[in-house]
Amino acid sequence: MIAFAACQKNSNDQASGTSRLSVYLTDDPSPYKAVNIDIKEIRVKYSDDSTSDDGWKTLPLTKTGVYNLLKFSNGMDTLLTSSDVPSGTIKQIRLILGTNNTIVSENNTYTLETPSAQQSGLKLNLNSTLVPGIEYKLWLDFDAGRSIVTTGNGKYILKPVIRAYAQATSGAVKGAVTPLKNSGWIYAIRNTADTAASALADTTTGNFMFGGLSAGTYKIAVKGINNYKDTTLSNVNVTTGNITNVGTIQLKQ
Repeated sequence: MIAFAACQKNSNDQASGTSRLSVYLTDDPSPYKAVNIDIKEIRVKYSDDSTSDDGWKTLPLTKTGVYNLLKFSNGMDTLLTSSDVPSGTIKQIRLILGTNNTIVSENNTYTLETPSAQQSGLKLNLNSTLVPGIEYKLWLDFDAGRSIVTTGNGKYILKPVIRAYAQATSGAVKGAVTPLKNSGWIYAIRNTADTAASALADTTTGNFMFGGLSAGTYKIAVKGINNYKDTTLSNVNVTTGNITNVGTIQLKQ
């Protein structure tokens, strides 16, 4: 069986835009000297259809190959992938393994067999909603000790027990500017003079958004053009996992 737990911010799966998703591998302590897992791909799926193999999105791995799980125990982890993905509710995640899976026990190396039902990938049910502009970390926490089953004939079988949990790591600010034709660059400024991000308003709607902001207090400064004055909003609070809406900023002459 695969044991799975996930955290989510809300149940709205109608989100649009993109979110930054980073997936990390970590492990619980194990009695073995090494547990080597051959990781080939990570895929996510937004559909509720658990029977179809359609609709999976492959995330680019930072490195393919063998990972010794025991290097990532006691609070340690390693980054598997980090990329922009469509916002919305991820329903499933799949870990594709290769054939080079082994364990080291009492200085002997043994092949870790993978049941045929898992050769197409370890499929985990997930229900985490990614909000546009927010960065997230997702941990795949292997329980190496419970994931390995020994047989009476000296074989070792991999039956993964995995706990997965997601955490938002940033916040965002959104708003709009009017009149649009008199708006120049827009800046998110922290610590009085540190520009954290800059953007131009959408040429049709006047909307803007800063994603990936660390929690804290910001100024949102809009550069006026065509004889319009610069405008600054102070004390804009950004909190992790949330989008702060500053509304419409009215530029004046």
